[in-house]
Amino acid sequence: MELRNTRYEIDEHGVATVWLHRPERANAWTGHLHREYRWIFSRLEADPEVRAVIVTGTGNHFSVGADSSALDVGVERGYYDPGLGEGTANPGYGVRPDFDHDLAWQWALRFPVIAAVNGGCAGVALSLACFCDMRFAYAGAKLTTAAPKLGLPAEYGLSWVLPRLVGTTAAADLLMSGRTFTAAEAPPGLFNAVLDTREDLLAQATAYAQHIAVNTGPSAVAQTKQQLYRDLLTFDVGESIEDSKRRINDAMGTAEYREGVAAFQARRAPRFPR
Repeated sequence: MELRNTRYEIDEHGVATVWLHRPERANAWTGHLHREYRWIFSRLEADPEVRAVIVTGTGNHFSVGADSSALDVGVERGYYDPGLGEGTANPGYGVRPDFDHDLAWQWALRFPVIAAVNGGCAGVALSLACFCDMRFAYAGAKLTTAAPKLGLPAEYGLSWVLPRLVGTTAAADLLMSGRTFTAAEAPPGLFNAVLDTREDLLAQATAYAQHIAVNTGPSAVAQTKQQLYRDLLTFDVGESIEDSKRRINDAMGTAEYREGVAAFQARRAPRFPR
């Protein structure tokens, strides 16, 4: 696929960085950008060398949300068209039926997805960040749910995921008011860290992703990610415990576990196979 609205690269540690790349439009979201984004992740998921992914925006914006031209189309047509078309990639699909949906598929990927919110982040872009596994932000980045100011309800599952990150009261405020707030003012739980400059943001997000790529077992991280979201959606603590015991039993027969123990006992960095 020819990438016109996105770009990506993979470093020597297996950390991929994906950019929302429409700087002339503040990286505004379109069906074409969405289609490219899913295609990139299908490639990354298929590459066993990829251990972690950072999502950010080109320039001084993460993404200002839906492109105004797409909003105009909605006015003209009177209905919503995601603009994806036939043949759109479905990365992460098939792990859980409830993850086989826009943005939720990020939870089904085998590696962590880390949002680096480097600037303006609105509407669907805020949903995208919330469906990442972790979030880092530039303190001055301006965010908004946006939808109520456009006469729309909460979009792309934001009414489901935001209360689970920041609590019902804080989520109600952001969802119903549509007010703009900075990352520095964000309610606790939305970001793992807030950095003073954009340069510090990308440096910290990259260092964090590289730490995961170099110092953790790829299978262990993939299993833990499955457990995290499975348990979020399962209300039986006993089943969670038994599931973890089954997974630990299986893991103890792997080369990854043997290397982890050997490294721990030798007090050296592990050399996990990819």
